Amino acid sequence: MKIVVLDSFPLNPGDNPWTAVAALGDLVVHERTPAEKILARAAGADVLLTNKVPLTAAMLEQLPVLKLICVLATGFNVVDVAAARRRGIPVCNVPVYGTDSVAQFVFALLLELCHHVALHSQRVHEGEWGRREWSFWDTPMIELSGRTMGVVGFGRIGRRVGELAHAFGMKVLAHDINRGAAPSYDAFAWAGIEEIFAQADVVSLHCPLTAENRGLVNWALLSRMRRDAFLINTSRGLLVNETDLAEALRQGTLAGAALDVVSEEPISAANPLLKAPNCLLTPHIAWATLAARRRLTQTTAENIAAFLRGQPIHVVN
Repeated sequence: MKIVVLDSFPLNPGDNPWTAVAALGDLVVHERTPAEKILARAAGADVLLTNKVPLTAAMLEQLPVLKLICVLATGFNVVDVAAARRRGIPVCNVPVYGTDSVAQFVFALLLELCHHVALHSQRVHEGEWGRREWSFWDTPMIELSGRTMGVVGFGRIGRRVGELAHAFGMKVLAHDINRGAAPSYDAFAWAGIEEIFAQADVVSLHCPLTAENRGLVNWALLSRMRRDAFLINTSRGLLVNETDLAEALRQGTLAGAALDVVSEEPISAANPLLKAPNCLLTPHIAWATLAARRRLTQTTAENIAAFLRGQPIHVVN
């Protein structure tokens, strides 16, 4: 059985071997695959693994021996799943691998907004501490205890963010179209999206992108935020109207924002957030701890092994 990885580099830049997958068949690994080489590299594959390389209906029609597609991520919008279903090709994803890593990164962003650790370290290295008082700060120092965390999308990651917020002494407001059970800790309440944006000191986005919530965070919501509040997005870039957010930051409608995802990745030089004040931008790395990437690789191997046993798992189509 031939297994082809179309874009291995994000998952394994050299520290996360494909050993478990290689044990299941004849493995061919491509670090990156440009659009013009997708079909040539996919030809003859029984199993295709893709992270961001798109597999369209037209492509699938030209891959007659393909039997399984594994997406090296939770989101599977890079594959035309309906076309794969018509061809009888299961599409499997990895639904759980980065919960703790992403939730931890949310607080890395939030604590940077609260303390600007990198800035103050830079000041010390520039000699400022030797020229100034025994203790100085060039930005406000913000304590989280007693403040309110608003979580939009209360699935696995959103719930973990809520738990961490509670551990910091924060109140938690959460919104989800499928609420499920409320968490066991105190100082929790379900709330509408508008209520969260109006009341929370921090709003963190954790919902999947759908046709209904594309551009959800627009001027109407941003204008409801407290002037000392923060927005964090480690979910999907297209949840946010970036032009509206950049303008809100310029006007001081909110105190700051931190985004690990943007509408176009890699980021366009024309993205208005690049010039917005009080805006942290990181290159889609919340998921990328070695522990999370190892879980992703192992689950992908389990997806392939289950398919070979005739009992596929994590099928999204």
